[in-house]
Amino acid sequence: MIVLGVNAVFHDPAAAIVVDGRIVAAAEEERFSRRKHGKPSVPFSTWELPEQAIRFCLREAGVRPEDLDAVAYSYDPALAPATDDVIQDEWEGLRTLYVQRAGLFLRTVMPGFDPEKVRFVPHHVAHAASAYLACGEDDCATMVVDGRGERGSYLAGKVTDGRLQPLADQALPHSLGLLYEGLTEHLGFHRGSDEYKVMALASYGRPRFADALAEHVHVTPDGGFRAAGVDFERFAPRIPAGQEVRPDSQAHADLASSVQRRVEDVLIELATGLHEQTGARTLAMAGGVALNCVANSRLHRETPFERIWVQPAAGDSGTALGAALYVARELGDRPGPFTTPDLGCGFDDAELEASLQRAGLPYERPDDLAGAVADILADNGVIAWFQGRSEFGPRALGHRSLLADPRHTDNLERMNDIKGREQFRPVAPMVLADRAAEIFSGGPLPSPYMLFTHDVAPEWRDRIPTVVHVDGSARAQTVDERDEPLMAAVLREFDARTGVPVLVNTSLNTSGRPMVDDPQDAMELFGSAPVQALVIGPFVVRRAALAAGRPPLALADEEAA
Repeated sequence: MIVLGVNAVFHDPAAAIVVDGRIVAAAEEERFSRRKHGKPSVPFSTWELPEQAIRFCLREAGVRPEDLDAVAYSYDPALAPATDDVIQDEWEGLRTLYVQRAGLFLRTVMPGFDPEKVRFVPHHVAHAASAYLACGEDDCATMVVDGRGERGSYLAGKVTDGRLQPLADQALPHSLGLLYEGLTEHLGFHRGSDEYKVMALASYGRPRFADALAEHVHVTPDGGFRAAGVDFERFAPRIPAGQEVRPDSQAHADLASSVQRRVEDVLIELATGLHEQTGARTLAMAGGVALNCVANSRLHRETPFERIWVQPAAGDSGTALGAALYVARELGDRPGPFTTPDLGCGFDDAELEASLQRAGLPYERPDDLAGAVADILADNGVIAWFQGRSEFGPRALGHRSLLADPRHTDNLERMNDIKGREQFRPVAPMVLADRAAEIFSGGPLPSPYMLFTHDVAPEWRDRIPTVVHVDGSARAQTVDERDEPLMAAVLREFDARTGVPVLVNTSLNTSGRPMVDDPQDAMELFGSAPVQALVIGPFVVRRAALAAGRPPLALADEEAA
C-alpha cells in the first residue's frame, strides 16, 4: 500500500509517505517555504496544504498521485462541533468546511489524484499512531497531550497488536497545551511557537505558585484533568508582546517554574494511572507537550513504565506520519518501526559540489574529514554542519547543526548571538553513546533524539560549561557510531585532541528562520553568520580562505594544471 499522510489544519503543515509499511520520507513545509511553522494557526489558513512537502514525498517514493492508495488527513471534520454558520466560534465552522473539501484542494496540488481516496483520521489518533506504530512494540500504552484536536486535548489508550483501545480523553477547554501556550503569551513570547523558551526560563525560578495553580490544574477521577481558567496576572504581571520577559524577573521565572512543575505533576499522575490500567512496559508519547524534555525525564524517573518513547516529531507535523501509519495499518500493512528521523531532503556529493561552484566559494575536500573538523572545533571554531538527509521534527540531530567546543563558558553567549536568541536559553550537547553514562544521568540512555534532560555529573560541569544549564542539567543527545559513523568519528577525534567526548549541537538556523534544509540555505547562513567553516558533505569551506579570496577547488585545479 502507498499512503501519503498530510497535516494541514493547525500549524506545522507536513507530509509523510509510507510504502508497504515502510516510512520512506517525511518533511515539514517550512523547510521548503522558509516560513517558520509553515503558516499561522487560524481557520482562514486551513486550505493551505504542504504542497512542496507533498511533492518531495512523492518524488522520494518515486510514485505519482494516481498511484496513491490513500491520503491520510490528520483531522476528522465529522468530529468537529457541528455548525451551519462558518463564522461561529471564531470561524471554527470555516475550518471544518475547508477540511471537508480537502480532497478537492489536494487534487489541485496533485493533478490526477482521486479525491475519494482521502481518509480522515482523528487528530489525536494520528498523534497516537505516530508513536505507538513507530515505537517498535506491538503492545504498549500511549498518551497524547497537546493543545487541541477536533474537540479535545488529550488521549490515552492501550495498544494491543498494533490496535488502539482508547481509555481516556479530555474535552476542551481543558488543555495542558493551551495552558502552556497561554503562559507563553503572558510572558511576551510568541504563542504556539516559543513554548521551549518558557521551559528554559522555568529553570531560573522556584515553583512557589504550584500549589495555588493546583486549584485549576489537576487530575480528575475519570482519567482526565482540569486545566483552564488560570489567571496568570494573579502571580505576575503580563509582559506586553514584543517586550519579552527577562530571566532576572523573579516573579515571572517563578511563574514559569510553577506552571512547568504543575504540568509535570499532572502528567506523572496521568501516566501512573494509565500504567495501572494497562500494565504496559512502554509508554509511547506524542503531542506538543511530549516535546517538554524536562517533563519526559520525570516520567522516565517517576512512573512505573520501563521505557518512555517519544516520537521525535511529536508536534503537529508528526500527525502526517501518524495518519499515514494508521491508514496503512487499517489497509492491512504492518507499518513501522521508526528507525531514523533522517527522512527529509538529501543531496549527493556531485550536487553539493555543483552548489559550491555555482556560489564561487573556495572549498577543499580533506582526506580525513573528521580530523579536519575536530581541528577547527578544538581551535574554538564554530562549524555549520550539513550532512545527509535533513531531520523530521524540531531537533537538529547531527545533520543540520551548528557545532562548537563546549569547554568555554562564553561559547553559550556566542552561540546565542549567532542564532539571535535570548541569552537565558541553553544549548545542547551531543556525546558519544559509549561515554554518555560517565557524564549524564537522570534520563534515559541512550537518548538519540534529544527529548530528555539529564543531570550533568558535578566533575564534568566545569569541563563542558557551554552546555550546562543554570540548574545543572543538559538535553543530551547520544551518538552511536553504528547509526552516525561520521559524527561519531568527529566526536572521537575531538576527544583525542581535548579529552572531551562532547560537542555543542544546536540547530542550523538563525533567528526566526526554519532549520536549513538545502545547500543554498546552508551557504546563505554561512554568508551571514560568524561561523568559521561550513562543512557540507565531504567539503569544507573556511571563512579564512573566503576572506583571502581563494578560488573554488575546481578553478584551483585548473590553475594548477
